[in-house]
Amino acid sequence: MPQPAPAVLHLLCGKIAAGKSTLTRQLAQQPDTLVISEDHWLSRLYGEDMTCVADYVRYSGRLRATLQPHLVSLLRAGLSVVLDFPANTIASRAWMRTLFEEAGVAHQLHFLDVPDEVCRARLRARNASGEHDFAATDAQFDLITRHFVAPSADEGFHVIMHRS
Repeated sequence: MPQPAPAVLHLLCGKIAAGKSTLTRQLAQQPDTLVISEDHWLSRLYGEDMTCVADYVRYSGRLRATLQPHLVSLLRAGLSVVLDFPANTIASRAWMRTLFEEAGVAHQLHFLDVPDEVCRARLRARNASGEHDFAATDAQFDLITRHFVAPSADEGFHVIMHRS
């Protein structure tokens, strides 16, 4: 009987509407792979209470603390996880590092390097479709993008580049 592939934690870095959810669906097609989506959980647990970026930061922190032991357990059990949480700051990536290090598994940091103009066009189309858990405005895109930090080599991640 063939041995299953070793577990991998897939991380996603990219601005709003860069294509993280689309890539997540593709990665999830791999055997023994689960998706954990921040937007899904936040919208269902706190959706109506999230009215500003400070609310997002507070509720996202709660969700991360709650899910951390579960994520580590899944990885240790041999399941790969596509963590559809934005790995868009040094601090968020530091938290994600604790997951794969504690679980003792490999990781891949998928960096979707997409120009702002393309992200804005995709965001407007996504908002019009109504199919996403959250609809961000152009002002929210600008505010959140100001905090975006592309991964650097000195962080020590295994980065896979995706360009539009």
